[in-house]
Amino acid sequence: MSTLLQLTYGGVFAAVIAQQIGLPVPSVVFLMGAGALAAHRAMHPVIIIALSVIGCLAGDGVWFWIGRRWGSKALRVLCRFTGDSRNCSRNAKEKFRRHGLPLLSVAKFVPGLDAVMPPLAGAEGVRVPVFFAIDAAGSFLWSAAYVGLGDVFSKELDLAIHWVQHFGTALGVGIGGPNALYIGCRGLVLARMIRQLRLRRISPPMLARKLKSNSKVAVLDLSTFEADTESKRLEAIPGAFAVDPFILRRSPQITVPNDVKVILCSSSGRDTISARAAVDLKRIGVDKVWVLEGGLKAWREQGFPVSQSTEIPEVVAKRLGVKLPRRAASVN
Repeated sequence: MSTLLQLTYGGVFAAVIAQQIGLPVPSVVFLMGAGALAAHRAMHPVIIIALSVIGCLAGDGVWFWIGRRWGSKALRVLCRFTGDSRNCSRNAKEKFRRHGLPLLSVAKFVPGLDAVMPPLAGAEGVRVPVFFAIDAAGSFLWSAAYVGLGDVFSKELDLAIHWVQHFGTALGVGIGGPNALYIGCRGLVLARMIRQLRLRRISPPMLARKLKSNSKVAVLDLSTFEADTESKRLEAIPGAFAVDPFILRRSPQITVPNDVKVILCSSSGRDTISARAAVDLKRIGVDKVWVLEGGLKAWREQGFPVSQSTEIPEVVAKRLGVKLPRRAASVN
């Protein structure tokens, strides 16, 4: 029990609130450790659970306020840390609208859902008293469950914590090292792609002339790569098509004829959005791409026509002689 005796009420509270605001702190280990101490009467379970609930409410309250203040933007920030940022946001909203607020009471038991529910509730306009009441109930169930587990396995828990301490550094290096390397390499790839794309730009007037002359131009709308696409339809350049980035990243190699120009068009014209799409396209063999200067915003501001939906990818591919990967789909 020597290791567990170093645990304090303040440590439990700090661990819980740190995890709820997004820091990589395994608060469940602290709760189970505190539960083991409670089994030996070294800590009081009621105080442990109360502090945990308060920590959850504090952390979730911050994200709820962020969701209320910035809406879907807050959700998109969180979802960027997942492998499928677009579907993460969409799936969370679908679950929320299907199950409603009761989902909040069990969200903490579902990895990933716990992080997005508070800002989503804020963005959806849930009333503050209702949010905190249901979140408190869910926080109580979650806290009590792990404190109870610590109580049940109190004899084995101290041995497990000793093992974690002994191998913790090696485990952290083994997991954190590759992750840090991946993030660093990904950042370098994006930075290099941004520099390359700055030399491959096409102005809205030039693109309009090419489209009018029926040149072999494929305009890829990047709305699915950026802002969370909801039920309302975004405007697009006439003839542009969109593909699901989640499917694109898992598609086989394709061949685009040399006389076909692929033009990337984002809503805002931000370089990072175009670079992300260009990296995904290069992975499947499409490395000759250009960027529309200023994106759809500049196109619209210069008075060029827009359409209320994107074209079907298969139609564009057939016209240009491109064989699209299976399951590539437009957002229509």
